[in-house]
Amino acid sequence: MKVLITGATGLVGNELSSLLLQNGVTVHYLSTSKSKLVSESNYKGFYWNPNAGDIDKNALDEVDVIVHLAGASVSERWTTSYKEEIINSRVLSTRLLFQTLSKNQNQVKHIISASAIGIYPSSYDAVYSEDNQKVDASFLGEVVQQWEEEVDQFERLGILVSKVRTGIVLAEEGGALQKMAKPIKLGLGAAFGTGKQYQSWIHNHDLASLYYYIIQHKLEGIYNAVSPYPVTNEGLTKAIAKTLAVPYFMPNIPKFVLKIILGEMHQILFTSQNVSARKILEKGFQFKYASLDKALQELLT
Repeated sequence: MKVLITGATGLVGNELSSLLLQNGVTVHYLSTSKSKLVSESNYKGFYWNPNAGDIDKNALDEVDVIVHLAGASVSERWTTSYKEEIINSRVLSTRLLFQTLSKNQNQVKHIISASAIGIYPSSYDAVYSEDNQKVDASFLGEVVQQWEEEVDQFERLGILVSKVRTGIVLAEEGGALQKMAKPIKLGLGAAFGTGKQYQSWIHNHDLASLYYYIIQHKLEGIYNAVSPYPVTNEGLTKAIAKTLAVPYFMPNIPKFVLKIILGEMHQILFTSQNVSARKILEKGFQFKYASLDKALQELLT
């Protein structure tokens, strides 16, 4: 089997590439950086520039599955121009893949695209399954909706379409966990606002495994990529402090303070999304790091 990955050099892409290679899967990947292109027998990079509509069509040679992870980080200050980049990096890249497949002979049977739980409306009470039809009235809700609508176009080509709505990814290097751990290590950890907002999370190893599981079992449709056990923001902050064996005594950080510091992006920290993993569990997927304590022990100690 041969898999083409976009965003292969990122947090999730690196983990997934390693997992696929360990299991004898040949990996092609697309990168916007020519310096990141390597050419090995089972791991080969190809250049693309979605903003310019450029793509090396050789990337599709004998590819069976596309895993589409490319997208600008949402954890940067949301200026008007950067908000445009967040949307375009997802929409234009997806559109370029679709146009390339529709105009060139290929054997792609399945596309699996990253998505985000940011599509679900913020709520302290609701538990969200993939059947939920409501879209959060926020910038992130709009981004995810446009992203998924572009991915749905591949159904017109007779290709299986899967969308992986991902929660907060906890990883050893980079990502949200390391940003949260920095002030906590200094004894300055604090919850945001009330701290009662739900944060649905997943260990990076489990996320890569979930993508591979979808590939292996040819699963189509929407799947939430979250641990079965979401926590509150305060619970997550305290658990990190406990794992690092540092005191936790700071008062919660008021919402208005973070709004001043981060601008519109502060919404990410206060959105409450209790998201269900039941659908992927019922398909037989097993989490290695279902519990937060186990995940943090592996990542922080």
